Amino acid sequence: MATLFRPGRGLNAPLMILAVAVLATTIASAQNLDAGKPAEKLFADGCATCHKSPRGLAKGRMSLTLSWFLADHYATSSDTAKALAAYLQSVDGPPPGAAAKPGTKRSKSAPRQPKAVQGQ
Repeated sequence: MATLFRPGRGLNAPLMILAVAVLATTIASAQNLDAGKPAEKLFADGCATCHKSPRGLAKGRMSLTLSWFLADHYATSSDTAKALAAYLQSVDGPPPGAAAKPGTKRSKSAPRQPKAVQGQ
């Protein structure tokens, strides 16, 4: 007749519970290192390697879609993605000094004034 007692069998369940508890505690204590950083610092730390300037990166995108994109691909949390999206939109515009100055030559793509018709 075989015995039902197996040495060490009674320790498996408590060890598994302990392992799960330690793992859950480790995951819960992980922190977001980007939390609380200003958006300029987030750009400098994570984006400036490839993108030398934040200008033009938002390209007129809506804030919601831009933050979703950043959260899916680059940001560590939705809060940092929203802050980075707001920063990119705030700098998205013409560079300083790009406003047309009086007496400057117009670009060829600008519409021209019609020529005056001379009478006979």
